[in-house]
Amino acid sequence: MKQNNFERFKLQSYMIEAVEALGFDKPTEIQERVIPAVLKGTSLIGQSQTGTGKTHAYLLPIMNKLDSTKEEVQAIIAAPTRELATQIYKEALKIAEHFPEEAPLVVRCFIGGTDKQRTIDKLKNQPQLVIGTPGRIKDLVADQALRVFTANTLVVDEADLMLDMGFIEDVDKFASKMAQHLQMLLFSATIPEKLKPFMKKYMNNPKHVQVDPKQAAAVKIEHVLVPLKHRNKTQLLHDLAVKYNPYLAIIFTNTKKMADTVADALIEKGLKVGRIHGDLSPRDRKKMMKQINDLEYQYIVATDLAARGIDIEGVSHIINYELPSDLDFYIHRTGRTARAGYSGIAATIYDVSDEDALNRLEKLGITFHDTDIVNGEWAEIDTRNKRKNRKKQGNEIDEKAKKMVKKPNKVKPGYKKKVQREVESFKKRERRLQKKK
Repeated sequence: MKQNNFERFKLQSYMIEAVEALGFDKPTEIQERVIPAVLKGTSLIGQSQTGTGKTHAYLLPIMNKLDSTKEEVQAIIAAPTRELATQIYKEALKIAEHFPEEAPLVVRCFIGGTDKQRTIDKLKNQPQLVIGTPGRIKDLVADQALRVFTANTLVVDEADLMLDMGFIEDVDKFASKMAQHLQMLLFSATIPEKLKPFMKKYMNNPKHVQVDPKQAAAVKIEHVLVPLKHRNKTQLLHDLAVKYNPYLAIIFTNTKKMADTVADALIEKGLKVGRIHGDLSPRDRKKMMKQINDLEYQYIVATDLAARGIDIEGVSHIINYELPSDLDFYIHRTGRTARAGYSGIAATIYDVSDEDALNRLEKLGITFHDTDIVNGEWAEIDTRNKRKNRKKQGNEIDEKAKKMVKKPNKVKPGYKKKVQREVESFKKRERRLQKKK
């Protein structure tokens, strides 16, 4: 019988059963480095991108340590969005199914937008594992419905996004009521300066695990640039969307207001468009996610919240209506497509003002393909750097010509004009050679 590579972590037998049921036989790089540290009780900071197996890197060792015979909270996992918390909860339930029948594990998910009083009523029996959004967990602790003083493990997932959304204070309020010797596992794509005081408060000499991507973006993504060229941007977006005719496309904007503007414009033009951003009510967001999963929409207009907090299957195209100000989000956005071995297209509408951002993305190793829609058809166009390269090439030819055409030893009247003619003649020959090449 083939040995499962997770067995060397010395996990409980029912945990190995769960791993096999999940279809895992070899740990990812982050799992390789995080699982042993969590099992030892070490606090750690984990930096990795989406799709690296991060969720199971902390779920497996935490759930392995839980004592399902004790009716008390032992671990809390906090996530910035309801969708992400729900996803983690679903993965935890798959593992919990394999716990012994005589001592089943109780996992609860607490998120905003649900009936708080009904949640409180159900907390007469405390769960061993709590997963949820910071605001709702904080409220339940403040109401003394959720007793967290027994919990000695806390996961803060997508911590930089939590900071951006103003949730770190909520986490601080219930973390301060947890066990004195707290094992904190903080996962974040970046470590902003404003996050450091919170980390210092709860983490003493934590282990740092950084898993750099093999490449800045997934291998099977084609990165396409489409110039705006003073055209109407929403009309160009519509033309792109129709021309691609995707299985499912996510169109990214930087603000909720712009997401609504773009979605409304595309709906007016007859496209099936959904939207995801922070201003949707909990009921509307839940309904929208169901409609997306039921493939009622071909296009979804979203803010970056969706790129970090929601896993949508079958995304064939990403269209950046605007480039994000934080270029890490370009990687997160484009990482929504080309998943599970499939290929995908990431198209960006750009203007002259985006030049610096595009140069920085190229330095990260992203290769762009320049294209446009001309008379309703795809057309290969000159790269946006062509003018810059042509100018550089012209300067090189000038320098070469000046060196090749020597000043005569005896200077006669009109020699300057003669030299200039020779220089121009040399430059023409060089240009002809360049064109042939």
